[in-house]
Amino acid sequence: MARQNYIFTSESVSEGHPDKVCDRISDAVLDALLAEDPLARVACEAFATTDRVVIGGEVGLTDQAKLAEYMERIPDIARECIRDIGYEQDKFHWQTCEITNLLHEQSAHIAQGVTGERGDEGAGDQGIMFGYATNETEMLMPAPILYSHAILRRLAEVRKSGAEPTLGPDAKSQVSLRYENGKPVEVTSIVLSTQHAHESQTQADIRAIVEPYIREVLPPEFLTERTEWWINPTGTFVIGGPDGDAGLTGRKIIVDTYGGAAPHGGGAFSGKDPTKVDRSAAYAARYLAKNVVAAGLAERCTLQLSYAIGVARPLSIYCDTHGTGEVDDAAIEAAIPKVMDLTPRGIRTHLDLNKPIYQRTAAYGHFGRAPEADGGFSWERDDLVEALKKAV
Repeated sequence: MARQNYIFTSESVSEGHPDKVCDRISDAVLDALLAEDPLARVACEAFATTDRVVIGGEVGLTDQAKLAEYMERIPDIARECIRDIGYEQDKFHWQTCEITNLLHEQSAHIAQGVTGERGDEGAGDQGIMFGYATNETEMLMPAPILYSHAILRRLAEVRKSGAEPTLGPDAKSQVSLRYENGKPVEVTSIVLSTQHAHESQTQADIRAIVEPYIREVLPPEFLTERTEWWINPTGTFVIGGPDGDAGLTGRKIIVDTYGGAAPHGGGAFSGKDPTKVDRSAAYAARYLAKNVVAAGLAERCTLQLSYAIGVARPLSIYCDTHGTGEVDDAAIEAAIPKVMDLTPRGIRTHLDLNKPIYQRTAAYGHFGRAPEADGGFSWERDDLVEALKKAV
C-alpha cells in the first residue's frame, strides 16, 4: 500500500540557469534545422561558461550539401537565445560572448539504423522511457514540480516586462508539499534563489519583491503560518548564469519531467530530433499516461517503454497504476498498442513532431503545459480518452 501521508519536494530552474541556457540553444538550433528540413536528424549539445558558448554534435540533412550554409547561422541563433533570456553581464553578454560551432555531419553508422520517410524505420537509440500522470492537479502533473515551474515562469514574466527590473535571469525554486490521504494540502517550505542587480539588496529586499508573485501562483489555502520561506538563503546573488557556473545541455532531466515523483529513463531531451526515442517516446509515454488518468482508468499512472536501436517496435510496455486502477494494469498494457502506433515513425506522425516546436520546451518543464495551436505540446492532448475506454 502506497504511503498516503508524507512531505515531497521538487525543484525547478529558470531559463537563465546555465544548464537551461544550453538547453535553449540546443533546441533553438534543432528548430532552425527542422524549419528548413522537417526530416533533419539533429543531436546538438552546448556548453556555456564565462564569455563562451561551445556547440557540438551531429546533423543529417535530406540535402547534406546545404549543411555548410546552415552552419553559418548557428552563432546568430545562439546569440538570439542569450539576448532573449536577458544576459547583458560584463562576462556573459549576448553581443560579445564567443560562440564556437563544432557541429558536423551525422555518423553513417548511426544513420543506417534510423529509417522512416527516407527509408529508415528504427529507433535512433536503445533505451527506456517513462511517462507519468496523476490527478492531484488540473494538468495531471505532480503538484510540487508544477508549482516550482509556475513560480519561476511568473518571475521571468515580470522581469522581462520591466515590472521588476532588479531581478536577474538566473534563478532556482523548490517547493515542499505535505500530502494527506495521497493529496497535497499544504506548502511546508518554499526555497527561492534569484539573481539580482545590486549587492546592496538584502534578503528582505528580495523577499519583498518576489513574495507577492509566489502567492499569485500557489493555491492560497496551501500557504499557512507554518510555511517556511527561504529566499536567497546564501545572501548576495549578483553574479549568475554561465559566468557564475558552467552549463551543459541535458543536465536538468528531473526538472524537465516530473520533479522526482516518477522514474526517469536517463535520456535528456533538448537538442534531439524526434527520431531519438529519448525524446519522442518519453513524450508518447506522458501522452498515454495522461490519457489513462483523464479517462478515469486510474488516479495515477506510470508507463515504461523500451527500444533497441534500429528496431521499430517497442520491446516492452509496462503500466503501473499504483493500486489506483479501475481496471487491471495488464489490460491497460494490452490496450495501449491498439490506440497508438509506438514505432518512432508512428509517434512522430501521431503527435506531429517533425516541426520546429522545441525551443519553447527548454525551460519550465516539457510536461504539464497546454497544447498549442501550432502543434506545440501535442503530447499534452487528452484525445485518446474514448479510444482507451473502448480498448480496455
